[in-house]
Amino acid sequence: MPAHHGKFVSYYRVSTDRQGRSGLGLDAQKEAVQQRLDGGRWQLVAEFVEIESGKRAKRPQLDAALAACKKHKAKLVVAKLDRLSRNVSFLLKLIDSGVEVLFADLPELNGAMGRFMLTTMASVAELEAGLISERTKAALEAAKARGVRLGRHGAEVLAPKFKEEARQRAMELEPVITELKAQGLSLAKIAVELNKRKMATPRGGKWDHSSVGNVLQRLAA
Repeated sequence: MPAHHGKFVSYYRVSTDRQGRSGLGLDAQKEAVQQRLDGGRWQLVAEFVEIESGKRAKRPQLDAALAACKKHKAKLVVAKLDRLSRNVSFLLKLIDSGVEVLFADLPELNGAMGRFMLTTMASVAELEAGLISERTKAALEAAKARGVRLGRHGAEVLAPKFKEEARQRAMELEPVITELKAQGLSLAKIAVELNKRKMATPRGGKWDHSSVGNVLQRLAA
């Protein structure tokens, strides 16, 4: 990865108040940011920690971090893409702020191509959430047709099962994708290499940059 220079503002998010007090997950995020920036003359001018659910759009600390970026003419650095959101409309709002964003778990994404890749990955994540919901509903209907009484929490039982299947497949692919990523290959080039090796995506299709990014998101979650 290239050395980084200039000013940065870091943004960390933990999901619960208990995690915020204990530092659970926070130290790992800070370490990821430090490693990503290492190797150049850079300055971390401010740090912001959000204690918030990822499903909520209101993030006062993120707003403050973006304001600090504009004040100091700095880039925003985030440990993981999912620390912001997997909601495409929220991510577009962030991009439209005009602040450059660096994710510790992704290659540097700049300009029009960076915007395209980020919004594509967010769109794929949003699509997957919708597909999981559809599969859950279909499974519930099939269960009801068999006379199974799932109760009010039936969907809550089935949805994690589908998510776990996707996570397991991502873990199977992790060694190969991690190896290719360590070589400095872009998401698109990783996709080309996976197709050369005749390795199917979790859905059994061919790879492109968005499907690689989606697996990386799942592994980082």
